[in-house]
Amino acid sequence: MTVTRVVHTSCRLGEGPVWHPDEKRLYWVDIESGRLHRYDPETGAHDCPVETSVIAGVTIQRDGSLLAFMDRGRVGRVVDGELGEVTRIVDSPTRFNDVIADPAGRVFCGTMPAESAGGRLFRLDTDGTVTTVETGVGIPNGMGFTRDRERFYFTETEAHTIYRYDYDEETGAVSDRERFVESPETPGLPDGMTVDSAGHIWSARWEGGRVVKYDADGTELDRFEVPTEKVTSVAFGGPDLDSLYVTTAGGDGDGGADDDAGALFRLDVAATGRPEFRSDVRLG
Repeated sequence: MTVTRVVHTSCRLGEGPVWHPDEKRLYWVDIESGRLHRYDPETGAHDCPVETSVIAGVTIQRDGSLLAFMDRGRVGRVVDGELGEVTRIVDSPTRFNDVIADPAGRVFCGTMPAESAGGRLFRLDTDGTVTTVETGVGIPNGMGFTRDRERFYFTETEAHTIYRYDYDEETGAVSDRERFVESPETPGLPDGMTVDSAGHIWSARWEGGRVVKYDADGTELDRFEVPTEKVTSVAFGGPDLDSLYVTTAGGDGDGGADDDAGALFRLDVAATGRPEFRSDVRLG
């Protein structure tokens, strides 16, 4: 397995990678710096088309634009690299964290805990209505769907747990939560995740310096080391979806952190991903 640092950024909290097949570019965010990053693996070009206060994650809309999930329950649309009008979809004193589009174009989106309450998981439907899915969550994190679209994965970082639910594609409802993976002995905390074309789960490990691969019944298959501790999320990208991109955190921009903290990495892991589902949400 080869690990390559492909973009030498110093993200304070790099997160949320997603491959845009129309543009053949990878997007990810630096949450605390409010930057949307963009990388073209064919040319090596990297830029930040959006800089705002906070940007916690993005989904690709069916028309090719992006939905940007921000702070205080706000969501905006990014068209041609420009952030447009922002809409508040939930009343929240905190920011969003991980987000994912489902097969029908809805978006599952988590918010960070506040002093008075735990984090929450919401479902944003295509007509803009919002349903609360979970409350009292430590830190809501990585999500995904099984290959048959009948199960939904949801990571609660502070509980060291990836949960699995029954999922109804027609309604978006999730039910019958069970503990899919508990990993108190695995170095680091479970963070972002993705599901590959074979149904395997790839889980980033915050402060664990690695990505862990599980099979569909939750058995650990392998561990892949990354040369910095704060590994935040993963996504398959490239024209054939055969490169595993890894975001990291801990960069401070002042040279005080390790040189790899906050960089974007590529792992060659002999696996392929699946195209991400696209959101189809109408705001406002």
